[in-house]
Amino acid sequence: MRNKEAFMRFIGILSAFVILALPAVAETPVATIAVTGEGRVEASPDMATLSLGVVTEGRTAAEALDANTDAVAAMIARLKSAGIEDRDLQTSGLSLGPRYNYSSSSGESPTITGYSAQNMVTVRIRAIDTVGAVLDGAVSDGANTLNGLTFGMQDSEALLDEARRLAVADAARKAGLYAEAAGVTLGRVISISEPGGVQPPMPMIMAEAAFAKGGDVPVATGEVNLSAAVSIIYEIAE
Repeated sequence: MRNKEAFMRFIGILSAFVILALPAVAETPVATIAVTGEGRVEASPDMATLSLGVVTEGRTAAEALDANTDAVAAMIARLKSAGIEDRDLQTSGLSLGPRYNYSSSSGESPTITGYSAQNMVTVRIRAIDTVGAVLDGAVSDGANTLNGLTFGMQDSEALLDEARRLAVADAARKAGLYAEAAGVTLGRVISISEPGGVQPPMPMIMAEAAFAKGGDVPVATGEVNLSAAVSIIYEIAE
């Protein structure tokens, strides 16, 4: 009996070694089709973002900064009177530095001729039809620099979701086309991924005289484009 039990244990151990020694069966690679789909939705914007500022000069740094502080305070007061809330006003840049005279022909070092102060404020305008009036009012109270005007949506998620649906449909169309052209059958979706990226607006600086017009500054809002892209990998069915 003991010999039989010992023999059975030996057979079990031997079987385990045999199983471990067997070569692993290589899995056949899955044939796939990888495509990228794009979706785009156009809509009328309901919000604008301005980057407004004031540049002032003075004989001393204190004079330049004091003049700038007064002008920016007046500009912000005008913006608030136009209905801009505190949450939609943010200082985005503040600088103070000397101005130099480089015209000396005797080889002398440049001399300081005064100081320049700049204060930039980012403004969100939620009432899109007031953009021209807000611009005109801000300039009337000292704003002399515009570093950008962009349009967008206060809530863009619903539009972006529609763009994503269009992107998936576009990817499915391309995958079906490739499968038909290759004479194969499209199978299940293996993976879906969404790349991202934002193109920032290009800044534009204008002088105060360019804004000083009678009535509101004319502004054309046009339409904004919201786009989405998606990468999908499909299995090729047998």
